[in-house]
Amino acid sequence: MDHVPDGVELRHLRGFLAVADELSFTHAAAALRIGQPALTRTVRALEDALATRLLERTTRRVELTEAGSRLRDELAPLLSRIDGVLRTAGSEPPLLRLGFTSLLPQACAELVPVFKAATGAGVRLVRRDEPLAGLASGACDVAVVRGDVPSGAPVRTRVLLREPRIAVVARGAAELAGRRVVDWSELADLPLVVNTVTGTTRPELWPADRRPRLACTADNLDEWLEAVAAGHGVGIAPEPVARRHTHPSLRCVRLKNAPPVTVRLAIPARDAHPLAERYVEQSRQFSDGSSG
Repeated sequence: MDHVPDGVELRHLRGFLAVADELSFTHAAAALRIGQPALTRTVRALEDALATRLLERTTRRVELTEAGSRLRDELAPLLSRIDGVLRTAGSEPPLLRLGFTSLLPQACAELVPVFKAATGAGVRLVRRDEPLAGLASGACDVAVVRGDVPSGAPVRTRVLLREPRIAVVARGAAELAGRRVVDWSELADLPLVVNTVTGTTRPELWPADRRPRLACTADNLDEWLEAVAAGHGVGIAPEPVARRHTHPSLRCVRLKNAPPVTVRLAIPARDAHPLAERYVEQSRQFSDGSSG
């Protein structure tokens, strides 16, 4: 493309990236705090300007076309850099946006004042219920990602730490009744509640010949907690996350031999914000991992 097509505006690009990240017009509109019809018109206007289909829509799901995938991968780091330029164009000090999902790890909380003192930059915490905590849509400059990074995501990562897993069950439920500790292998016989967006535990973690049954899924942490509290099945989460988000109808059960959850810092593979690069580099003194 030799020039920017007439009529393309930043709001069109931001709207498209939000839908590409969420794969849902409903969730993307909520994240952008606009109405779904307005977001639909915005994305269609971009498609019309580019004369190409970016998204395949059905009544049940939204998927990226090949052109849409390419545009998403190119746009996310560029818009992040534009946001950084706009933030520093005035008299305000530079700002790093640190994205996370359910809970900011203690290591990151300890790193923030060290980073601010070393750079003079501010740090804004951005929570997003998205697989990359807002990095793919340009909502943050560096993201804390628990569990596996989405396949094919155009990011660079560094392992920060590893967290133990813990089981969460409804009080009074038959599953694990009276148990305070359970072996990971025993969970293969129990129904599992899975957070499919930011969760870290799925049936595939167990051997193929003996896996837990998928009881139901949730799109965010709050739905996941309520599904477990309702007795649909057992939930598995990083221990710091489960213990921070308490619920009167839930109790935690310690796990033996459970694989730990890897926590990573992620930045765009291309055109990462300089402050994001600095943050990841400084994280070495607080981490137990390596680049990935």
